[in-house]
Parts: sequence; C-alpha cells; structure tokens
Amino acid sequence: MSEYARYFNGYPKTVVEQALQLIAENKLSHYLVKKYPNAHTITTDKLLYNYATDLKKRYVKNAPPFGRAAFKKQGDMVTNALGTHTYRMQGKTRKHDLAINSDLLHAPEPLLKALVVHELAHFKEKDHNKGFYQLCCYIEPQYHQLELDLRLFCVAVAMGENPYR
Repeated sequence: MSEYARYFNGYPKTVVEQALQLIAENKLSHYLVKKYPNAHTITTDKLLYNYATDLKKRYVKNAPPFGRAAFKKQGDMVTNALGTHTYRMQGKTRKHDLAINSDLLHAPEPLLKALVVHELAHFKEKDHNKGFYQLCCYIEPQYHQLELDLRLFCVAVAMGENPYR
C-alpha cells in the first residue's frame, strides 16, 4: 500500500487504486495540468477575502458575518488541515474566519474553490454530515470530484511536484 493511500481514506477501493496508479506511474502532474491548465490569480489575503465573501453572499446569505481570510502555512496538508474555519466574538457579533493552507497559493482555481466551499459550509454545518455535503454540492455541484482532485494535488505537493509553481 502506498504511503499516499491515507490521502484517500473513505473513498471506494477502485477510486483509491486509480489514484495510487496515477501516483505510481508519475502521471499525477500531467493529469492535473491537463484537467486544470492554469493556477488561480488569488495571491493575497485581501483577494482571498473578496473571493470567499462573494461566495458567502451568493450561497450562505443567512450565516453570521464573515471576519477574515488568510493564506497560512499549516503543516502537512492532510494531517493538519488544508483549511480551517474558526469563529470569534467581536463585541456581541460572532465573526467567522478562514485560514487556507498557503500551499494553495499555487493551485488551480477550482481546487481553491472546493476548499473555500468546504470551509463556508461549516458556517452552517459544524460536522461533516449529510447536510454539510448537500450544502457543499449546492454551492459547487462538482464538489466531490473537486475534493478528490484536491487530494491528488495534495499528493503532488507532498512529493514536491506542484505543477503550478
């Protein structure tokens, strides 16, 4: 079993086998670049904040106010987190903050979107339950495929082969 199998915990065996085959045959970067030719242009915390705020306004309107968004180094992309959602009290107002792993500074926009969507869904649903994933798919209908591709991107980064750098 590959050292990268842990990136695909919970996926069907056939999906895991296909992912591990891409990795073993050194075709991961080719797959990603063919499917997502360009990196996004969201390269500052302010641009990330605007991007996330636009998605929130469109899809999670009744959630508490948005606070901050930032790219931060967060260690191993799977063990630690790709992104985190926290909230803090500012006076009597609860503000939600997002921290996105800085390794996603050089990634395709759809993969960044999948992560932002994931974190925004936590504004409404704290747990990874059926309602959480329904909300993710409401915001981004291709969410499940993008989440898988995001995991493949994580493997590429872990191997030191980010094709978007």
